[in-house]
Amino acid sequence: MPATVTFPNGTTAPALGQGTWNMGDDPRRRPAELEALRTGLDLGLTLVDTAEMYGSGRSEQLVGEAIAGRRDEVFLVSKVLPGNASRRGTVDACHASLERLGTDHLDLYLLHWRGGHPLADTVEAMEALVAEGAVGGWGVSNFDVDDLDDLAAATGGGSTSGPQTDQVLYNLGRRGPEHALLPRLRADGLPLMAYSPVEQGELARHPLVASVAADLGVTAAQLALAWVLRLVPDAFAVVKAGTAEHARENAAARELDIDDQAFVQLEREFPAPAGATPLEML
Repeated sequence: MPATVTFPNGTTAPALGQGTWNMGDDPRRRPAELEALRTGLDLGLTLVDTAEMYGSGRSEQLVGEAIAGRRDEVFLVSKVLPGNASRRGTVDACHASLERLGTDHLDLYLLHWRGGHPLADTVEAMEALVAEGAVGGWGVSNFDVDDLDDLAAATGGGSTSGPQTDQVLYNLGRRGPEHALLPRLRADGLPLMAYSPVEQGELARHPLVASVAADLGVTAAQLALAWVLRLVPDAFAVVKAGTAEHARENAAARELDIDDQAFVQLEREFPAPAGATPLEML
């Protein structure tokens, strides 16, 4: 499986990164969460994904503390809420995220999901942020094929940098993107970024996944992560770890080679979609 994936603008980032959903909410967990993020960085999980929505900014503050003094090591991703994604609102939201993160730039800034503001206004704001150096690139999250059609129309061929990725829910149990969305992203040259690759821990508790993982001598969570990275070699995956031990477990999934027999067992339990499937969200 590839160690890195390349964006359309030529930048690269680790194929496996750290997610931060629901992190920063409980002060009692903060020391462990900081240790987890820093351990992940030590192990090369230097793509860190957050959002202004997560804990109403508390996740970004946690990430800012974790990466302090190490910003140059990190490929930093955050997201703007749809309600803030007007022309002016996107710029203001980005600057607020930068302040919470303690940095002067994001490597990637995403529209968290589609809302009521015209996409053309959001795109214009994203391009302005790229031009001023506040973000290195921009993209979207939770966009299905029809949304990508509208995004293409909104850019009108005038986009100077263009979208870099679509972050969507994708894992063993949520394979809907394989039918139409993944082929579309590949046709457009956009890597998919998978969130919740272990389905918030549910796949780690699935009996079949646990059984196959035991035969391979790994954990079920590692197997679920490795499946995403093997099946879609041009995709990123971001996964949360609340402890340093969990971060080490996630990082080790990069070394797992799923043999054909295990792959067949997983495919039988979690078949590819037979037809069009609406994009799911968590």
